[in-house]
Amino acid sequence: MTRSRTPRTALAAVTTAALALGLGACSSDDASTSGSTGSDDKKISIGVHAGWDEGIAVSHLFKAMLEDDGYTVDEETADPGVVYTGLAGGSYDLNFDMWLPATHADYLKKYGDDLEQLGVWYDDARLTIAVNEDAPITSLAELGDAAEQFGDRLVGIEAGAGLTRITQDEVVPTYGLDSMDFVISSTPAMLAELKSRTDAGENVAVTLWRPHWAYDAFPIRDLEDPEGALGGAEEIHTVGRSGFAEDHPDVAALIKAFTLTDEQLFSLENIMFNEDEGADPDKSVRTWLEANPTFVDDLKAAAGV
Repeated sequence: MTRSRTPRTALAAVTTAALALGLGACSSDDASTSGSTGSDDKKISIGVHAGWDEGIAVSHLFKAMLEDDGYTVDEETADPGVVYTGLAGGSYDLNFDMWLPATHADYLKKYGDDLEQLGVWYDDARLTIAVNEDAPITSLAELGDAAEQFGDRLVGIEAGAGLTRITQDEVVPTYGLDSMDFVISSTPAMLAELKSRTDAGENVAVTLWRPHWAYDAFPIRDLEDPEGALGGAEEIHTVGRSGFAEDHPDVAALIKAFTLTDEQLFSLENIMFNEDEGADPDKSVRTWLEANPTFVDDLKAAAGV
Protein backbone atom coordinates (compact mmCIF):
# COMPACT_ATOMS: atom_id res chain seq x y z
CA MET A 1 0.00 0.00 0.00
CA THR A 2 1.32 3.44 -0.88
CA ARG A 3 0.66 5.82 1.93
CA SER A 4 1.96 8.87 3.74
CA ARG A 5 1.91 9.52 7.43
CA THR A 6 0.99 13.19 6.95
CA PRO A 7 -2.63 12.59 8.03
CA ARG A 8 -1.77 10.64 11.15
CA THR A 9 0.95 13.08 12.15
CA ALA A 10 -1.28 16.07 11.53
CA LEU A 11 -4.02 14.60 13.68
CA ALA A 12 -1.61 13.92 16.51
CA ALA A 13 -0.37 17.50 16.34
CA VAL A 14 -3.89 18.89 16.51
CA THR A 15 -5.16 16.64 19.29
CA THR A 16 -2.23 17.46 21.55
CA ALA A 17 1.09 19.12 21.19
CA ALA A 18 2.13 17.27 24.34
CA LEU A 19 1.77 13.78 22.86
CA ALA A 20 5.42 13.36 22.00
CA LEU A 21 6.38 14.60 25.47
CA GLY A 22 3.93 12.22 27.09
CA LEU A 23 5.62 9.30 25.44
CA GLY A 24 8.71 9.82 27.59
CA ALA A 25 11.29 10.09 24.85
CA CYS A 26 14.80 9.13 25.88
CA SER A 27 17.90 11.06 24.94
CA SER A 28 20.03 9.79 22.08
CA ASP A 29 22.74 8.84 24.58
CA ASP A 30 20.29 6.70 26.56
CA ALA A 31 19.09 4.99 23.37
CA SER A 32 22.52 3.61 22.65
CA THR A 33 22.38 1.44 25.79
CA SER A 34 18.65 0.90 26.24
CA GLY A 35 18.37 -2.45 24.47
CA SER A 36 17.94 -5.42 26.80
CA THR A 37 20.10 -8.49 27.04
CA GLY A 38 19.69 -11.83 28.72
CA SER A 39 21.42 -10.49 31.84
CA ASP A 40 18.95 -7.60 32.04
CA ASP A 41 15.80 -9.62 31.55
CA LYS A 42 13.36 -7.26 33.26
CA LYS A 43 14.14 -4.17 31.17
CA ILE A 44 12.67 -3.68 27.71
CA SER A 45 12.87 -0.72 25.34
CA ILE A 46 10.28 0.05 22.67
CA GLY A 47 10.89 2.21 19.60
CA VAL A 48 7.68 3.99 18.61
CA HIS A 49 6.97 5.66 15.26
CA ALA A 50 6.13 9.29 16.02
CA GLY A 51 2.58 10.14 14.92
CA TRP A 52 1.46 6.58 14.11
CA ASP A 53 -1.57 6.21 16.35
CA GLU A 54 -1.98 2.44 16.26
CA GLY A 55 1.69 1.88 17.14
CA ILE A 56 1.56 4.41 19.96
CA ALA A 57 -1.57 2.78 21.36
CA VAL A 58 -0.25 -0.78 21.21
CA SER A 59 3.16 0.21 22.59
CA HIS A 60 1.50 1.72 25.64
CA LEU A 61 -0.76 -1.30 26.00
CA PHE A 62 2.24 -3.63 26.12
CA LYS A 63 4.08 -1.22 28.39
CA ALA A 64 1.24 -1.49 30.91
CA MET A 65 1.10 -5.28 30.70
CA LEU A 66 4.86 -5.67 31.07
CA GLU A 67 5.11 -3.21 33.94
CA ASP A 68 2.39 -5.16 35.75
CA ASP A 69 4.66 -8.20 35.42
CA GLY A 70 7.62 -6.38 36.96
CA TYR A 71 9.40 -5.10 33.85
CA THR A 72 10.91 -1.66 33.45
CA VAL A 73 9.80 -0.39 30.05
CA ASP A 74 11.37 2.56 28.23
CA GLU A 75 9.76 4.11 25.16
CA GLU A 76 11.32 6.44 22.61
CA THR A 77 9.52 8.05 19.69
CA ALA A 78 11.30 8.67 16.40
CA ASP A 79 10.81 8.45 12.65
CA PRO A 80 10.54 4.88 11.34
CA GLY A 81 14.02 4.97 9.80
CA VAL A 82 15.55 5.89 13.15
CA VAL A 83 13.55 3.19 14.92
CA TYR A 84 14.62 0.43 12.54
CA THR A 85 18.23 1.56 12.58
CA GLY A 86 18.09 1.40 16.36
CA LEU A 87 16.48 -2.03 16.38
CA ALA A 88 19.05 -3.42 13.99
CA GLY A 89 21.83 -2.03 16.17
CA GLY A 90 20.32 -3.30 19.41
CA SER A 91 19.43 0.12 20.82
CA TYR A 92 15.75 -0.85 20.97
CA ASP A 93 14.19 -4.21 21.76
CA LEU A 94 10.80 -3.92 20.05
CA ASN A 95 8.68 -2.08 17.54
CA PHE A 96 4.97 -2.85 17.20
CA ASP A 97 4.29 -1.06 13.91
CA MET A 98 6.01 -2.56 10.85
CA TRP A 99 3.56 -2.42 7.93
CA LEU A 100 4.06 -5.18 5.36
CA PRO A 101 4.26 -6.11 2.55
CA ALA A 102 4.49 -2.56 1.15
CA THR A 103 4.88 0.40 3.50
CA HIS A 104 8.01 -0.70 5.36
CA ALA A 105 9.37 -3.13 2.77
CA ASP A 106 12.49 -1.03 2.22
CA TYR A 107 13.35 -1.15 5.92
CA LEU A 108 12.82 -4.90 6.02
CA LYS A 109 15.08 -5.33 3.02
CA LYS A 110 17.78 -3.13 4.55
CA TYR A 111 17.68 -4.35 8.16
CA GLY A 112 15.86 -7.68 8.00
CA ASP A 113 18.94 -9.79 8.74
CA ASP A 114 19.27 -8.01 12.09
CA LEU A 115 15.58 -8.15 13.06
CA GLU A 116 13.29 -10.86 14.37
CA GLN A 117 9.71 -11.18 13.12
CA LEU A 118 7.74 -11.79 16.31
CA GLY A 119 4.12 -11.74 15.18
CA VAL A 120 1.27 -10.15 13.22
CA TRP A 121 -1.32 -8.43 15.39
CA TYR A 122 -3.53 -6.75 12.76
CA ASP A 123 -4.18 -7.82 9.18
CA ASP A 124 -6.60 -5.28 7.70
CA ALA A 125 -4.63 -2.02 7.51
CA ARG A 126 -5.89 -0.20 4.43
CA LEU A 127 -6.94 3.06 2.77
CA THR A 128 -10.70 3.59 2.58
CA ILE A 129 -13.57 5.78 1.47
CA ALA A 130 -16.03 5.81 4.37
CA VAL A 131 -19.67 6.87 4.51
CA ASN A 132 -22.31 7.17 7.20
CA GLU A 133 -23.66 3.82 8.34
CA ASP A 134 -27.14 4.40 6.87
CA ALA A 135 -25.88 5.73 3.50
CA PRO A 136 -27.93 4.61 0.48
CA ILE A 137 -24.98 2.95 -1.28
CA THR A 138 -22.50 0.16 -0.47
CA SER A 139 -19.87 0.49 -3.22
CA LEU A 140 -17.64 3.11 -4.77
CA ALA A 141 -19.11 1.99 -8.07
CA GLU A 142 -22.40 3.59 -6.96
CA LEU A 143 -21.00 6.84 -5.61
CA GLY A 144 -20.94 8.75 -8.90
CA ASP A 145 -24.63 8.19 -9.58
CA ALA A 146 -25.49 9.00 -5.96
CA ALA A 147 -23.27 12.10 -5.77
CA GLU A 148 -26.13 14.53 -5.19
CA GLN A 149 -27.19 12.59 -2.10
CA PHE A 150 -23.75 13.35 -0.66
CA GLY A 151 -23.87 17.04 -1.55
CA ASP A 152 -21.55 16.32 -4.51
CA ARG A 153 -18.68 16.30 -2.01
CA LEU A 154 -15.95 13.81 -1.21
CA VAL A 155 -14.10 15.17 1.82
CA GLY A 156 -10.36 14.56 1.86
CA ILE A 157 -7.35 15.34 4.01
CA GLU A 158 -3.97 17.05 3.43
CA ALA A 159 -2.75 17.76 -0.09
CA GLY A 160 0.57 15.99 0.52
CA ALA A 161 -0.90 12.76 1.87
CA GLY A 162 -0.52 9.52 -0.08
CA LEU A 163 -4.24 8.90 0.45
CA THR A 164 -5.03 12.19 -1.28
CA ARG A 165 -2.85 11.34 -4.27
CA ILE A 166 -4.35 7.88 -4.63
CA THR A 167 -7.87 9.30 -4.40
CA GLN A 168 -7.10 11.86 -7.11
CA ASP A 169 -5.11 9.60 -9.42
CA GLU A 170 -6.86 6.26 -8.94
CA VAL A 171 -10.23 6.44 -7.20
CA VAL A 172 -11.74 9.45 -8.97
CA PRO A 173 -10.98 8.31 -12.54
CA THR A 174 -11.64 4.62 -11.86
CA TYR A 175 -15.14 5.26 -10.52
CA GLY A 176 -16.06 8.34 -12.59
CA LEU A 177 -16.21 10.77 -9.69
CA ASP A 178 -14.99 13.78 -11.68
CA SER A 179 -18.29 15.60 -11.14
CA MET A 180 -17.88 15.50 -7.37
CA ASP A 181 -16.02 18.20 -5.49
CA PHE A 182 -13.02 16.42 -3.98
CA VAL A 183 -12.34 18.67 -0.99
CA ILE A 184 -8.64 18.69 -0.09
CA SER A 185 -8.45 20.06 3.43
CA SER A 186 -6.87 18.53 6.53
CA THR A 187 -7.42 15.52 8.75
CA PRO A 188 -8.98 17.62 11.56
CA ALA A 189 -11.28 19.37 9.07
CA MET A 190 -12.35 16.04 7.57
CA LEU A 191 -13.09 14.63 11.02
CA ALA A 192 -15.02 17.76 12.00
CA GLU A 193 -17.23 17.44 8.91
CA LEU A 194 -17.65 13.73 9.52
CA LYS A 195 -18.84 14.46 13.05
CA SER A 196 -21.16 17.33 12.12
CA ARG A 197 -22.85 15.50 9.27
CA THR A 198 -23.29 12.20 11.07
CA ASP A 199 -24.65 14.09 14.09
CA ALA A 200 -27.13 15.79 11.76
CA GLY A 201 -28.13 12.50 10.14
CA GLU A 202 -26.79 13.59 6.74
CA ASN A 203 -24.94 11.54 4.14
CA VAL A 204 -21.19 12.09 4.02
CA ALA A 205 -18.27 10.53 2.15
CA VAL A 206 -14.69 10.94 3.38
CA THR A 207 -11.23 9.57 2.71
CA LEU A 208 -10.05 7.55 5.69
CA TRP A 209 -7.82 4.63 6.67
CA ARG A 210 -7.84 1.60 8.93
CA PRO A 211 -7.02 1.46 11.75
CA HIS A 212 -8.51 4.76 12.94
CA TRP A 213 -10.47 5.74 16.03
CA ALA A 214 -13.18 7.36 13.86
CA TYR A 215 -14.63 3.91 13.30
CA ASP A 216 -15.38 3.71 17.02
CA ALA A 217 -16.43 7.34 17.45
CA PHE A 218 -18.86 7.71 14.53
CA PRO A 219 -21.52 5.53 12.84
CA ILE A 220 -19.62 4.89 9.61
CA ARG A 221 -18.65 2.04 7.28
CA ASP A 222 -16.40 1.57 4.26
CA LEU A 223 -17.57 1.56 0.67
CA GLU A 224 -16.58 -1.53 -1.24
CA ASP A 225 -13.73 -1.03 -3.73
CA PRO A 226 -14.39 -3.66 -6.40
CA GLU A 227 -11.67 -2.33 -8.73
CA GLY A 228 -9.01 -2.22 -6.02
CA ALA A 229 -8.25 1.45 -6.68
CA LEU A 230 -7.25 2.05 -3.05
CA GLY A 231 -4.83 -0.87 -2.96
CA GLY A 232 -4.84 -3.99 -0.84
CA ALA A 233 -4.71 -4.61 2.87
CA GLU A 234 -1.46 -4.73 4.81
CA GLU A 235 -0.45 -6.53 7.99
CA ILE A 236 1.01 -4.82 11.04
CA HIS A 237 3.94 -6.79 12.43
CA THR A 238 5.88 -6.68 15.68
CA VAL A 239 9.63 -6.88 15.17
CA GLY A 240 12.46 -7.21 17.65
CA ARG A 241 16.20 -6.91 17.74
CA SER A 242 18.20 -10.01 16.94
CA GLY A 243 18.15 -12.38 19.91
CA PHE A 244 15.06 -10.89 21.57
CA ALA A 245 13.00 -14.09 21.62
CA GLU A 246 15.87 -16.04 23.17
CA ASP A 247 16.41 -13.39 25.83
CA HIS A 248 12.68 -12.89 26.56
CA PRO A 249 10.82 -16.10 25.66
CA ASP A 250 7.71 -15.30 27.71
CA VAL A 251 7.38 -11.82 26.20
CA ALA A 252 7.96 -13.23 22.72
CA ALA A 253 5.20 -15.79 23.36
CA LEU A 254 2.82 -12.99 24.38
CA ILE A 255 3.66 -11.03 21.24
CA LYS A 256 3.16 -14.06 19.00
CA ALA A 257 -0.30 -14.69 20.50
CA PHE A 258 -1.28 -10.99 20.52
CA THR A 259 -3.98 -9.75 18.15
CA LEU A 260 -6.55 -6.98 18.26
CA THR A 261 -9.94 -6.97 16.59
CA ASP A 262 -11.23 -3.85 14.87
CA GLU A 263 -13.50 -3.18 17.83
CA GLN A 264 -10.67 -3.53 20.34
CA LEU A 265 -8.17 -1.40 18.42
CA PHE A 266 -10.61 1.34 17.41
CA SER A 267 -11.94 1.64 20.97
CA LEU A 268 -8.39 1.87 22.38
CA GLU A 269 -7.45 4.59 19.88
CA ASN A 270 -10.73 6.42 20.46
CA ILE A 271 -10.11 6.62 24.21
CA MET A 272 -6.46 7.62 23.79
CA PHE A 273 -6.59 10.15 20.94
CA ASN A 274 -10.19 11.38 20.86
CA GLU A 275 -11.65 11.23 24.35
CA ASP A 276 -8.36 11.83 26.21
CA GLU A 277 -6.83 13.91 23.38
CA GLY A 278 -3.51 12.08 23.69
CA ALA A 279 -2.75 13.77 27.00
CA ASP A 280 -1.85 10.64 29.00
CA PRO A 281 -1.58 7.42 26.93
CA ASP A 282 -0.74 5.32 29.98
CA LYS A 283 -3.94 6.45 31.72
CA SER A 284 -5.92 5.80 28.54
CA VAL A 285 -4.63 2.22 28.45
CA ARG A 286 -5.76 1.70 32.04
CA THR A 287 -9.22 2.99 31.14
CA TRP A 288 -9.37 0.57 28.22
CA LEU A 289 -8.17 -2.38 30.31
CA GLU A 290 -10.88 -1.64 32.88
CA ALA A 291 -13.42 -1.93 30.07
CA ASN A 292 -11.77 -5.14 28.83
CA PRO A 293 -11.05 -6.91 32.14
CA THR A 294 -10.29 -10.37 30.70
CA PHE A 295 -7.98 -9.18 27.92
CA VAL A 296 -4.64 -9.75 29.66
CA ASP A 297 -5.59 -13.10 31.18
CA ASP A 298 -6.99 -14.28 27.84
CA LEU A 299 -3.78 -13.27 26.08
CA LYS A 300 -1.59 -15.03 28.64
CA ALA A 301 -3.70 -18.17 28.32
CA ALA A 302 -3.37 -18.09 24.54
CA ALA A 303 0.39 -17.60 24.87
CA GLY A 304 0.77 -20.35 27.47
CA VAL A 305 2.57 -18.11 29.96
